[in-house]
Amino acid sequence: MRIGLLGGSFDPPHNGHLLAAGDAFESLELDRLLFIPAAVQPFKIDQACATPAQRLDMTRLLADADERFGVDSIEIDRGGLSYTVDTLATLATRWPAPENALFWLVGVDAARSFAKWREPGRIVELATLVVLERADGDVGEDGFQVRGTTEGSARFLATRRIDISSTEIRRRVREGRSIRGFVPEMVADYIAAERLYR
Repeated sequence: MRIGLLGGSFDPPHNGHLLAAGDAFESLELDRLLFIPAAVQPFKIDQACATPAQRLDMTRLLADADERFGVDSIEIDRGGLSYTVDTLATLATRWPAPENALFWLVGVDAARSFAKWREPGRIVELATLVVLERADGDVGEDGFQVRGTTEGSARFLATRRIDISSTEIRRRVREGRSIRGFVPEMVADYIAAERLYR
């Protein structure tokens, strides 16, 4: 199996995540793509607004509408700081190579700090690092290299541009503005029912 793994805070998950996941699914010819909400991201300590359980619920609502996608609660179940290398080590025993191939999907901003991640060399042994760049960004052509990787251990994948961020969604909720179109309707309803980000 070819399995894509998209980690993040998902605070909240939004339509931009769905589009990037869909592009990756098609371009990488995946059999399955899993969203993996972090318990606590090491570079975002004390920055989460929703609880891990709430972020997991919202991510499930986001993914449930598309049979290509699923959600794995591995990092939230483990608790504490969520290190990619730990997650991949566990998933590599669940889906061992060479029968299976794992692809860890990251945005450009996260890729720029990849050398600071825990055991980056081990990460690229366990999975192919896939940097999701905006199709009009040309980051792969401006000399940008993913530090901490070796040649061939990371690849760039152009995805459709959509200017949505979780930060903007939280701000819009705080200001009492609509988030319809930014997130699936079920996620918007959940945010309203749980009175998140107010």
